[in-house]
Amino acid sequence: MILAATRVAAFLALATAPPPPDAGVLLEDLTWVEAEKALGPDTVVVIPLGAESKEHGPHLKLANDFLIAQYLSARVRQKSAVVVAPTVNYSYYPAFAEYPGSTSLRLETARDVFVDVCRSLARFGPRRFYALNTGVSTVRALEPASRALAADGILLRYTDVLKAISPAEKRVSQQEGGTHADEIETSMMLYIAPAAVDMSKAVKDYHPGAGALTRDPKKAGAVYSPSGVWGDPTLATREKGRIVVEALVQTILGEIEDLRKTAPSAGPGTVVTTPSVR
Repeated sequence: MILAATRVAAFLALATAPPPPDAGVLLEDLTWVEAEKALGPDTVVVIPLGAESKEHGPHLKLANDFLIAQYLSARVRQKSAVVVAPTVNYSYYPAFAEYPGSTSLRLETARDVFVDVCRSLARFGPRRFYALNTGVSTVRALEPASRALAADGILLRYTDVLKAISPAEKRVSQQEGGTHADEIETSMMLYIAPAAVDMSKAVKDYHPGAGALTRDPKKAGAVYSPSGVWGDPTLATREKGRIVVEALVQTILGEIEDLRKTAPSAGPGTVVTTPSVR
């Protein structure tokens, strides 16, 4: 009886104990005095990127990518000693312009948003930045941003989300094809934020092709999608989402640690530092 009581007491203590502190911090929660201490030469700054106003079919919200970015950045912050900057919620999304509520920056603007944010924060010490990217077309803005920053001795790396999820996707995907509001993205949301998914409105909408999506069946050079879906979200399950999301989190954490170990190249007026040994 004494042993059983001891085990119960130990279980209750564990169950009521506060969760362990996150390894990283949110920049927005700091004062400038605290930010000065957090933003050093060895700091890796994570900048989440996810559209907060972009169509995702009739069953997912316009803020779908934003919700994914917020979730992934929280998971990263739990495990990695990073400073997480506020989420960038507008970028380059030209493929969805015909669907009400969808927004897109010009490619040059989307590029310069990241260049300017990174340069601003680099003034205080950091030389390593990671764009936690949830989009596909956004890579077209992040790649030239990375080149521009490299000239200043600043490293910017980013998630290539389709490449990152590919191994896990191959394990679980059953749909004919697609990459947008499809089986995989909907499965991820069923795992991340099921309340933000209305499966009763999910429809298969897949026409092979390439280019922007269109609601006009006669429009040349575009992929017809009256729903805004490209794929088959009706095949989505929470378990598929768990497999893909957990694999994606591990990939992102690995890329951040690789970045932490990489020394920036010298740029004009740049003093290059090597990360301290941990």
